[in-house]
Formats: sequence, structure tokens, C-alpha cells
Amino acid sequence: MIKKENNVKNDFKLVLASASPRREEILLQLNLKFTIVPSNIDEEEFTNSDPVKLVKILAEEKAKSVFNLVEDAIIIAADTVVVHNDKILGKPANEEEARKMLKKLSSDQHQVITGVAVLNSNSGKAHVDYNITDIKMTDLTEQEIINYVETREPLDKAGSYAIQGLGGLFVEEIKGSYYSVMGLPIHQLAKLLDKFNYGIL
Repeated sequence: MIKKENNVKNDFKLVLASASPRREEILLQLNLKFTIVPSNIDEEEFTNSDPVKLVKILAEEKAKSVFNLVEDAIIIAADTVVVHNDKILGKPANEEEARKMLKKLSSDQHQVITGVAVLNSNSGKAHVDYNITDIKMTDLTEQEIINYVETREPLDKAGSYAIQGLGGLFVEEIKGSYYSVMGLPIHQLAKLLDKFNYGIL
């Protein structure tokens, strides 16, 4: 029997379909109680020349991937890409690729696009949104790039930097959502949860 969605917060638990420490940190900052059930999709199987469509598809597919693993849950999933000169920059394969990415981003603008999906595990109903944030990077010296890559912080980050870490030293200007750059735009998340009558406050 599918529960009515008019009292979701009392009856449903939150599930984060991600192993990302950044997304976990954001939900903790919002004082939300949740369970982590990492998604198991192969992101390499999904391709789309439109980065907005890509992050929306991936966010929803991540949520759907844990659909059968939980009950009475509101599932949250997200996906983030970095776009520079209309080209999607994923996570670097190695240190050399990280250095090349950072050199491209140096003294230039790029976009961080994050898709977020919220799905009801009982009804299967999902709502998806996205956020686009513009970033201006400072002029990076060759030595700064080398030193940063040696910290290994960039190696598992889209675009090869973490705004909430040492990479924040290189962000000269941001227009949009800081939390979206971290990986989970809380403004869009709140609106999506509201659609299921799950208010954060």
C-alpha cells in the first residue's frame, strides 16, 4: 500500500544515494537525519552533449539505482560536472590530467552544473532540477598547480579542484550557488523536498 504524501516527513526517512563526503557534509549542516546508500550506476555509460541534460539524467538514475533497496524513503541524488569552453571536464584520470585541467581553468571562467533528483521510494515519483554557477579562476602559476596536485585533493574532483578545500584559494569570483559547486544546491533541494511536503525547516 502506497502511503499518502501529505505527511511524508513523519513517515518517511531520507536516503542519500551518494558516497560523496561533500554531499554528506551539506545534509549534516542542514541538521537532516539520513541514511547513505551509494548509487551503483556506471556513469561512463551515460553520454549527452548537453551538460544540463546529462546531470539531470545522472541524478535521476542515481536515485533510481537505490529505489529497490529502501522502503518508505525520500531518496536524494545529485551529479556535478564542470564545463569549460563548452567541454565537460570530469574527474582527472591521473596527476598529469589534473595539471592540464587546472592550466585550462587558470585565469578563465567556467561553469559548474549540478543536477539534483528527489524520488519517493514508494510511489516512484521523482522531481529533478539543476543549478548553473559561474566561476572565475585566478591566474595560477605552474608551481601553484604542481603544489596543489601534490596534495592529491584534485584527483577525485570534477574539474580537478575542490572549492571547499585548498582549491578555494584559486576561486576569484563566484556567481551562483556555492553549495552547487560543492555538489548539492540546497536551494533547489529544498524546493524539491517541498514537492513531497518534506520541509527542511
